[in-house]
Amino acid sequence: MPDARLHRRRAGRQTCRFALVRLFTAVYPTVEASDHLDLALGGLRGAGVTGDLLADDGPGLRWVPKEQRHITLAFHGAVPDGAVPAYVDALAVALAATGGSTGPFDVALAGGGTFGARTLWAGVSDGTDELRHLSRIVEEAAAEAGFRPDEHAGGRPHMTLARASASRGHSPRRSGARGPSSKRQREAAPLDAWAHALAIYRGPAWPVTAVHLVASQLGQGRSGSPLHTPLAVIPLEARPSTLQ
Repeated sequence: MPDARLHRRRAGRQTCRFALVRLFTAVYPTVEASDHLDLALGGLRGAGVTGDLLADDGPGLRWVPKEQRHITLAFHGAVPDGAVPAYVDALAVALAATGGSTGPFDVALAGGGTFGARTLWAGVSDGTDELRHLSRIVEEAAAEAGFRPDEHAGGRPHMTLARASASRGHSPRRSGARGPSSKRQREAAPLDAWAHALAIYRGPAWPVTAVHLVASQLGQGRSGSPLHTPLAVIPLEARPSTLQ
């Protein structure tokens, strides 16, 4: 069986043997691909794509930190930390058993869209079939380890770029409030403007060479963002590496 040792944070493990960790499995863009996206987003800001709708996109809109941009293969939710090694082993074996069909492949970002009034994302052009195939393998390994299924796994591959706050993304329910539909439309407009501007974006192809298992702690990162901690990296067509 491939060596699938994990990098584990020492704090708390000796005092909480069965701690829950919030996990997801994903692939990450190269620095060059992320830099290209930054240039495009910066150009869109400079062009004033949102017009009067969003003079300052900071308040109420949280951009995903550059180092946290990823394409999710499966979100596993909160699982016992003791189950993590079995999942990494199962995934490593599953990837090795594909006979190279899950070897490195190219992905390119293209276009954009929104999920309701809350989430702005960049789409994927090249590599969608390979990402869905990889997602199925991840889900099978997760099920073998006892993780709950992710109902969104295998869906449209995308990279989340920004999220609107609850106050911006949803209309408050107030007694006697009028025009909730029109208010939702106004609140959704800034993200819709960004998605419309991203429709012409075409990013460079970048190689997917590994699958990453990451722990996410909500609200523990900078400015209240999630704190992401890498737990394991499983190279495609290679043995899992141990993070130091």
